[in-house]
Amino acid sequence: MKSYTLTYLFIFVSLISLPTSAWASSAENTYKTVCAVCHTAGVAGAPKLGDKTKWAPLIKEGQVQLTAHGYVGVRGMPAKGGKPDLGVQDFAASVVYMVNQSGGSWQNPDASTLKKIDAEIIRRQAQLRK
Repeated sequence: MKSYTLTYLFIFVSLISLPTSAWASSAENTYKTVCAVCHTAGVAGAPKLGDKTKWAPLIKEGQVQLTAHGYVGVRGMPAKGGKPDLGVQDFAASVVYMVNQSGGSWQNPDASTLKKIDAEIIRRQAQLRK
């Protein structure tokens, strides 16, 4: 438990020390290098960046659920967007970037939200193993 606390503290300090533009730049870069492969053309039913109609029901799922389920793999989407070494923090930031380009208004996840995302990832993985 202590290691989780230290991990979340490190993430929190890292997040608050980053300027918003650094988050946006990193998220946009992740989108361009990982997510755009499917979300630009709508491959396998992926909602295209900017398509408010397709993104609306996903946005309604909420930040924690959409991020966690996408990270694990959902619908036609591979886990971690097909990039095995993509971390939760970068993945979550890219989801915020896509949502905000597609009709949403989400904030980059803070330490508390990242903790909820991690918990939902564990729950979802257990559910998929059944």
